[in-house]
Amino acid sequence: MNTQTTPSPQFYLTAPAICPYLSGEMERKVFTHLVGPRAAEMNDLLTQGGFRRSQNIAYRPACEACRACVSVRILAGDFQPAKSMRRVLATNSDIIATLGPAQPSTEQLSLFRRYLDSRHQRGGMSDMSALDYAIMVEDSHVNTRVIEYRRREPGDGIAGTPRGELLAVALTDMMSDGLSMVYSFFNPDLEKRSLGTFMILDHINRTKTLGLPHVYLGYWVKGSPKMGYKTRYQPQEHLTARGWELADPARDV
Repeated sequence: MNTQTTPSPQFYLTAPAICPYLSGEMERKVFTHLVGPRAAEMNDLLTQGGFRRSQNIAYRPACEACRACVSVRILAGDFQPAKSMRRVLATNSDIIATLGPAQPSTEQLSLFRRYLDSRHQRGGMSDMSALDYAIMVEDSHVNTRVIEYRRREPGDGIAGTPRGELLAVALTDMMSDGLSMVYSFFNPDLEKRSLGTFMILDHINRTKTLGLPHVYLGYWVKGSPKMGYKTRYQPQEHLTARGWELADPARDV
């Protein structure tokens, strides 16, 4: 397969496979390689066009008879957290978030394995090795960062790197118009903290601070319970055949 950089990306189509979100459906994806000096530019353009990144691959659904997967991006500047979200922020006020280079660690890997074993035992990532995890983090030709979320300990914020327990991790692409949450995971035993919600709220705040408009959440799949949380963050836009349009919360349930 050709992975050399060309003036225009070369696109490929996967074979049909069982859909992981909707029972009885089959999925196909169109994908291209994100390599070379124009990778960051292409990642911006493709993400804005509904693609997602996985390592050095950009992909989007290309299912023949289904359009359930909808690209979602939060309008960070207009976002106001709901009461329940403000409680999540208060509950996690003892967390320090640190943005760093896309480098894996044994501490991250341990947390990642705990997360998969608790939440995704039968998922496509369940048998990932330490090498697979390292590749997921490092294999990027775009501006990718790792955000670590640690419990605050005495002395943190005064000298050096925070030392507290690692509670959550986000792999994030820094784009020209915002942040794209590529993958995130957290300590599954701390359910009351709602760490998944907290990381999204943190990304919204970071995007606002950067003066950028969007937080990309990937795909919302109507009818898939595990994707329903994405519509909680309003206002947001959905990518339609007419382009990005403001979503209607009353309709998207």
